[in-house]
Amino acid sequence: MSNDVVLRAEGLTRTYGSGATEVRALVDATLEVRAGELVVLRGPSGSGKTTLLNLLGGLDVPTAGVVSLGERQVTGASDRDLVDLRRREIGYIFQTFALLSALTAAENVELPMRLVGVAAGERAARVDELLSVVGLAEHAQQRPDELSGGQQQRLGIARALANNPRLIIADEPTGQLDSVNAEAMMSLISALVHERDVAAVVSTHDPRMAAHADRILEIRDGHLVRRRGRHSLPLGVAEREL
Repeated sequence: MSNDVVLRAEGLTRTYGSGATEVRALVDATLEVRAGELVVLRGPSGSGKTTLLNLLGGLDVPTAGVVSLGERQVTGASDRDLVDLRRREIGYIFQTFALLSALTAAENVELPMRLVGVAAGERAARVDELLSVVGLAEHAQQRPDELSGGQQQRLGIARALANNPRLIIADEPTGQLDSVNAEAMMSLISALVHERDVAAVVSTHDPRMAAHADRILEIRDGHLVRRRGRHSLPLGVAEREL
């Protein structure tokens, strides 16, 4: 793990509605994630995991606070800059896989590279490498509905890595997998994060996935709590040393 801070969030708050209908989905969350670090975000449904991930990945705008990715500020960026940042700097892994059914496995991985203008020869080489890394080299010409759930999620990981992102955001990536495939998936994500020096924030409700984390954050009613190993350290509303 590098000392380089890839992701920094300060004072993130997200409120929906107003007055009597106001809901504070996230409250004053602060955290940093470094290159080569896998941070696992745990918490029950409705605790704020997805809200936090959407803010970190530039898919939503905070009511208060800021997010930066390296030297680039996510919060307040123009729509064009956000699109560029999401395509080049962030890889997303979804619980529902979110693969394009009309495309082959190879084409699903290639598409993000096409969107940023990667040359054809480099696209082909990178597709071959990534499909090999996730164990799908022999399935390059198959479409998603011809693959198992575990294979589809591995394809989602390959696609997330297509443009060599600095940050991986994964929202319940094992949610539709059985326990064997879920364990294999987290092992794969962990290995890739460390080998490629990528920062990653992965949400899960499965306590077994914690074994793969470099650091665990728990979220409860929109408030972050840090854990180190098996020992929980309450942080109030921000990630800081007690």
